[in-house]
Amino acid sequence: MRQAKLLPIIHHPAYDAADLPDQHRFPMRKFRALAETLVADGLVAASGIAGFHVPAPAPESWLALAHSRIYVDQVLNGTLPASVAKEIGFPLDNAAAGRAVAFRGRCATAGTVLTATLALEHGIACNTAGGSHHARYEQGAGFCVFNDVAVAIRVLQADHRIGSALIIDLDVHQGDGTALMFANDAEIMTISMHAERNYPHPKAESDIDIALPDATEDSDYLARLSRLLDELPPRLQPDIVFYNAGVDPHAEDRLGRLNLTDEGLRQRDTLVLSHCRLRNWPVACVIGGGYSRDITALGRRHSIIHHVATKFWSNVL
Repeated sequence: MRQAKLLPIIHHPAYDAADLPDQHRFPMRKFRALAETLVADGLVAASGIAGFHVPAPAPESWLALAHSRIYVDQVLNGTLPASVAKEIGFPLDNAAAGRAVAFRGRCATAGTVLTATLALEHGIACNTAGGSHHARYEQGAGFCVFNDVAVAIRVLQADHRIGSALIIDLDVHQGDGTALMFANDAEIMTISMHAERNYPHPKAESDIDIALPDATEDSDYLARLSRLLDELPPRLQPDIVFYNAGVDPHAEDRLGRLNLTDEGLRQRDTLVLSHCRLRNWPVACVIGGGYSRDITALGRRHSIIHHVATKFWSNVL
């Protein structure tokens, strides 16, 4: 019998790490906007942080399960080379900003570990951050400091809670860091469906890559996703699924190149969760990318996965 009345949703105030300039491409304020939306919509039990599951920051030992110890130390000690900081894309050129970004990375990563832990217990859970899929073993990139999904998998494996995992990454950008990290791991299957002409360049090689042309709309996207899910190996039985529900395939996203609508995103998330839950695969959801300047609309858009997951949690669908 389920012990929780509401879908387990994970959030930490540090997800909104630092004040970035309004012109910065990464909309840091979206995490607070998403949390406020979930509270307003009644998906968490109380206002403020009280209704969320709050992670403790990830310890260094967790981070080093998926990343180079040298890189982890550089992030936590504020000694990242300028070239790496530039590739990550956050203002790490002063001590205060560096500490805030490092702490945010630790909290978001721990949030995905907690999300996965609760998904194993309850069947489904959602983070309000996560999906930092460009971070690779030796460094971060593309607004991604630590690869939270990779760390979560390695933590769960080290604790003997899982052996295998499936990663379904529907962020508009290919999950190159994740693909590289698990390229030689037969227990981890990586799937990325993304915009062909978008970042990163060059692409890595996932177990399954679906590269979509510019301006792909709802109907074509959903048909391709449905076919992808139907064509997964019949014997596939992962211990857990990590679902990156990035909203940057949306037509109004500044960094997207695809033309999905809010309804298209809702149907996308429904397809994925339906496929997983019908097979009794636990699902840990992370929010991935979203880069619209309208923070209120972006927070609302990121909440789509939490609303869809809540319907499965409540046995509505």
